[in-house]
Amino acid sequence: MDPWPLRDLVLRTPRLELRPDDDAGLFELVEVAKRGVHEPDRMPFVVPWTDRHPREWIQFYWMTRAMLGPADWTVNFLTRVDGRVIGMQGATGKDFAITREVHTGSWLGREFQGKGYGTEMRAAVVMFAFDYLGAELLTSGAFSDNKASHNVSRKLGYRQDGTNRIAIRGKLGIDVRLALTRERFVRPEWSVEVDGLDGCRGLLGLDPSAD
Repeated sequence: MDPWPLRDLVLRTPRLELRPDDDAGLFELVEVAKRGVHEPDRMPFVVPWTDRHPREWIQFYWMTRAMLGPADWTVNFLTRVDGRVIGMQGATGKDFAITREVHTGSWLGREFQGKGYGTEMRAAVVMFAFDYLGAELLTSGAFSDNKASHNVSRKLGYRQDGTNRIAIRGKLGIDVRLALTRERFVRPEWSVEVDGLDGCRGLLGLDPSAD
């Protein structure tokens, strides 16, 4: 039995390759983040991780990976173009076998923004969740002034599903919850290619015998 089957999981799109994080990729990801993820005068994340020391970024990903299990999992996919890490696309399921809900979050280095990569990597994970995991609901979130994230959500068919008021850097932030059903999903012209899922099913709370 493979002790860590996620190392074989890969999602492929026309331009991108998404693989669960590994140590070598994480250190490359940190270098991307250090070059900038957002404007210094705004914070687009509910958890203001870019204000913290890069050591804590690595520790967070290590902790998330170590705690992953069938009842509560987060897979942080390192997103690559031509073998180069450009950002991260996360997918989280809590009691997924029952809830059939996957929550996503992502970021790209500033140098890679504005090229459509954000839409492509989110669409890849949405298709993975609906078509391969059997999800019934995809959720995401973004502050009300995060136009880029909302544009991605709008393109794919998400709808607003409530708000939360959050203190961020000493100011009020309105975090908008977004939800997407299979029926509302605006599929791209391409389909995601998935390899290595079979060995991961039990780890993600799925029936290991299912195809």
